[in-house]
Amino acid sequence: MSEPTASRRKAALVFIFLVVLIDVLAFGLIIPVLPHLVEEFTGSTATAALWIGVFGTVFAAIQFLSSPIQGALSDRYGRRPVILLSCLGLGIDFVIMALAPTLWWLLLARVFSGVFSASFTTANAYVADITPPEQRAKSYGLIGAAFGVGFTIGPVLGGWLGEVDLRLPFWFAAGLALLNFCYGLFVLPESLAPASRAKRFDWSAARPHAAITLIGRYPGIVGLAAVVFIANLAHYVYPSVFVLFADVRYGWGPWQVGWVLFLVGVCSVIVNVAVVGRTVKALGERRALIFGLACGVAGFVVYAFAPQGWIFLLGLPVSALWAIAAPASQALITRQVDVDMQGRIQGALMSLVSVAGILAPIAFASVFGLFISERAPVEFPGAPWMLAALLLAVAVGIAWRYAPKAEKIAAVTDPG
Repeated sequence: MSEPTASRRKAALVFIFLVVLIDVLAFGLIIPVLPHLVEEFTGSTATAALWIGVFGTVFAAIQFLSSPIQGALSDRYGRRPVILLSCLGLGIDFVIMALAPTLWWLLLARVFSGVFSASFTTANAYVADITPPEQRAKSYGLIGAAFGVGFTIGPVLGGWLGEVDLRLPFWFAAGLALLNFCYGLFVLPESLAPASRAKRFDWSAARPHAAITLIGRYPGIVGLAAVVFIANLAHYVYPSVFVLFADVRYGWGPWQVGWVLFLVGVCSVIVNVAVVGRTVKALGERRALIFGLACGVAGFVVYAFAPQGWIFLLGLPVSALWAIAAPASQALITRQVDVDMQGRIQGALMSLVSVAGILAPIAFASVFGLFISERAPVEFPGAPWMLAALLLAVAVGIAWRYAPKAEKIAAVTDPG
């Protein structure tokens, strides 16, 4: 397969943008209704909250197991079939969730969601396949924009559909995922040339432990992988405590929370579309990474101490600049990895993200519960945001120490 032309690269990026957008939109649709559906099954808000935590942990654990397998499969057989299978699987899974007659049926469906949603691993590898190294940060910013658009529109639309029927968003999400499959089946091109594929599928390399160990074979990305892990650990503060924090601190209900999430998504889209490329070009990938992480620290500090809701909102555009860090780190990592290893490395990184998803909800919820309880040394609902800020501050230090400078990237040799 010859090097893709600029027009073919642009078309392929549009395809993968839409694939990711529809997947994220489908997941965003069920955010406002899944807890209420669980509440219907349990009959108790407190019990439902416990089960939602279980759902989140199980989902992340399954992603931890599935991501390296999908990455290895895409390295061996190509990106296109793995992405298509994921879209089809998600469509069927949302149908199962829409029909779920019991809580356990719903939990089983979430297990399958964890398996098929690991396609984001392959999407990242796809971008690395079709984009020159110097343009990858901007391209990953486009994929970040797909996440932003999906999570901006999805919850608002899901909340509106959920007012009609709690299960209607699941049917709508199923339709989107199956439409995504049909779209990709006809228009999504393969990005990985047969000559660049792994010679065989290695089950030992697809195991999560082995996949993470694989990162150690590339010393230049170990520090960056640590940054990815810590940043995602901090990011889980949003789904872990935001709704409860907003209620306790500002008295915001579901309507207000939905619109705040809408604003978060809008800010994310603006940064990913209009700011990431320019910032990386102006600062370089390493300094853009550090700048983005530092903005995340500042935004979380505002959230932690904001005494009123309007002050909390002032932190949104500051925190949104954190989005610069992810594409910058991805670009730095992909520059130092062989083409036939991109899928496995992305799978290993997604496994780290999944580990963060397993650990973070318990950590942030526990801190929040402690600092609003009678046992609190001081009443401080913003404590989880401060914990997230401290985590990102650690990530800034690691990035400063280990993110390679531009002149050193070219000198990195393959581990063989």
